[in-house]
Amino acid sequence: MYLKKISLFNYKNFSEANFEFDTKINCFVGKNGIGKTNVLDAIYHLSYGKSYFNPLAVQNIKHGEEFFVIDAEFEKNKRNEQILCSLKKGQKKILKRNGKAYDKFSDHIGFIPLVIISPADTDLIVEGSETRRKFMDSVISQLDSHYLQQLIQYQKVMSQRNALLKYFALNHVFENDTLSIYNEQLNSFGKYIFEKRKEFIDHFIPIFNVHHQAITGSQETVQLIYESHLFENDLLTILHENINKDRALQYTSVGTHKDDLSFEIDNHPIKKFGSQGQQKSFLIALKLAQFEFLKKQSGVKPILLFDDIFDKLDESRVAKIIEMVNSDTFGQLFISDTHPERTETIVKSTHQTYKIFNL
Repeated sequence: MYLKKISLFNYKNFSEANFEFDTKINCFVGKNGIGKTNVLDAIYHLSYGKSYFNPLAVQNIKHGEEFFVIDAEFEKNKRNEQILCSLKKGQKKILKRNGKAYDKFSDHIGFIPLVIISPADTDLIVEGSETRRKFMDSVISQLDSHYLQQLIQYQKVMSQRNALLKYFALNHVFENDTLSIYNEQLNSFGKYIFEKRKEFIDHFIPIFNVHHQAITGSQETVQLIYESHLFENDLLTILHENINKDRALQYTSVGTHKDDLSFEIDNHPIKKFGSQGQQKSFLIALKLAQFEFLKKQSGVKPILLFDDIFDKLDESRVAKIIEMVNSDTFGQLFISDTHPERTETIVKSTHQTYKIFNL
């Protein structure tokens, strides 16, 4: 699978731009602020139906314009697939495959498997648990559409339960029977989500460990630890035990929406005890493991986006990535970099076909 060409209209800083790509390596080079990352984000947008960098969809429209359009042609399983994403101010975003609009964006997730490695990935370490849950969920959802639907339903029921808790507080009432209905539903969806996350982590950790050792070549021990209330008891019991707390807070304080993925180095949180280099190695290993996991499970090499990472890597890590490119581990690559000469030197050393776009 690969991306053949893409057209951007009023997307971020682009009024109009068209690119035709090499099946292997494509590089966007130029000064900071010129739009290299925006092209990568447009490609990401076509896979996930949203930006990697800006969750507010309307802010992806070029300043002063009313809409944006991203139009692209992929080849998958020897068939051409046209994917189009557009948004007009005041209207819902539209995502189309071969001219037919999706009723639900979730139906598209996983059709274009893709992994991005970016400096913004540091959020996985420094931000709260929601960022790490989203990482888990995005990987699992690319392979399991039923999981994504269960996740959506869980969030919907939790919102309804939270609204009910607020209603109780506002009106000084309490209806246990009504609350029990939501508890039962949360328990059903939550159990499925918990089991799938647990299964994912069990398969993911060995892949992650191999990549981390390959990148660092060091003896330091790193851990990925899945944390969930559901290791202690079933969700129905936990919700019942925490009802007084939930009533006081007016929201659901326990459940799979509070799960976390703990990142540790030598049994200590990497956020506090890992150096910048150690954190960098951890994140790259995490993303390369995501790539390999998706490839193994789907049988398709995901598109891989490298956003400005050669600026952040030492020579040994760059050499490791080149080795993986030459071993045909990866499929199609997209790279952004500020140094044209460095980029050309790196891609030439891979002995693969490539295109360089000077922006």
